Amino acid sequence: MENQAPVTVPAPDPDALYAEHLESELARYSEALEACDHDALVIAAGEPAHHFLDDIEASFKANPHFRLFVPLDATAGSQLVLRPGYKPVLLHLRPQDFWHLPPAPAAGAWTDGFDVREVESPEALARALRDVLAGANHAAHIAPDEPVPTELLARLDFGRGRKTAYEIACMANANARAAKGHRAARDAFLAGESEYGIHMAYLLASSQEDAGLPYGNIVALNTHAAVLHYQHRERRPPADGHHSFLIDAGASERGYAADVTRTYSAAPGPFADLIEAMDQAQLALAAQVRPGLDFVDLHRAAHLAVARILTDSGLAEGTPEALLEKGVTSTFLPHGLGHLIGVQTHDVGGRLTGPDGSLRPPPEDFPALRLTRTLEADFVVTIEPGLYFIPMLLDELRSRPEGRQVNWQAVEALMPFGGIRIEDDVRVTASGCDNLTRPALAAEGLR
Repeated sequence: MENQAPVTVPAPDPDALYAEHLESELARYSEALEACDHDALVIAAGEPAHHFLDDIEASFKANPHFRLFVPLDATAGSQLVLRPGYKPVLLHLRPQDFWHLPPAPAAGAWTDGFDVREVESPEALARALRDVLAGANHAAHIAPDEPVPTELLARLDFGRGRKTAYEIACMANANARAAKGHRAARDAFLAGESEYGIHMAYLLASSQEDAGLPYGNIVALNTHAAVLHYQHRERRPPADGHHSFLIDAGASERGYAADVTRTYSAAPGPFADLIEAMDQAQLALAAQVRPGLDFVDLHRAAHLAVARILTDSGLAEGTPEALLEKGVTSTFLPHGLGHLIGVQTHDVGGRLTGPDGSLRPPPEDFPALRLTRTLEADFVVTIEPGLYFIPMLLDELRSRPEGRQVNWQAVEALMPFGGIRIEDDVRVTASGCDNLTRPALAAEGLR
């Protein structure tokens, strides 16, 4: 994948879009509450958990339903109350404490849509919550210590598929932040850094801390790229040198995620050629995104694309259709093509068929597929095809009759490179799609 000259991409302004977002989400939540015979909803931000048998807190991430409304980081212990026909009430907990710095008061144009009440203790918050709920007879709660309102959550989760302009702007800005990290990570790889060194370069360039990432970065050199969710970061460069580099790393903007993956080869050759072929296949798949498209069909198209790469590169023989039908491609691409993304990296509702909670399971031959819905305008999805050399899956394929269609000598020569994944975040528009990732990477001179 060749680099390109940086280009300037104007950053969207979420502040200008927040009021419309709030109006839309309040209407959606109110409709769901009324359908489920609730007259109020209490959304708890949540509390930090402690490590087992320890007094040290784990990193805190607020309830996604809370983050959808409240673009603040320090919200532990706070509560949000929604009542149809009333202004939403934010009970913002700011405990008076000399051990820790209390959160700053809630501020910004977004607060104009709320009745913000700053409270100084959990006890004061509990009293304020009772006052706010006065007259409400059937309140629902989305909170860690309350029964799950299953019917209500199904309606809310189904509606989360469509994103507001504010949410899309936040994700576009998150992609811009991630792109800065990806450029620094690419440069660190080419400079011979360790996985740990690459990861730290990413954090610094994207101005993030580990605890603020939307998911744990995957920073995989060489064979580690064959581990789909590789979770470690070696402190020393590989003893046999740098062959390949897969980075799956994102960023967060006002609670909304970017999820971006790129793969690099240290030198020209067959693996670099595979990366180029996968990049072209990924672009072609992303270009097919449009309203009315069954994502299961697009996932099958991804497997056919992988089959063509296998045959074109001499890694396998046979027709793409036969390689797909016999399950050969699933050895090389064992995960789903993509998922919904938003206030959660793997956003909810990907298998729902309606607000009643009915589900469409993934096909039996593709059990890992997270998204089985028909795409609609303003969905945002990831498109992330891959091609991996995973020893345990290759061993299983070698033992099957279909294994005779594989050029094992060519495959074994590529085992030290681990694998390839290329991932963009793509918005469904009224007539097609808008790639949120490629322009952000282009601004940093990447593809």
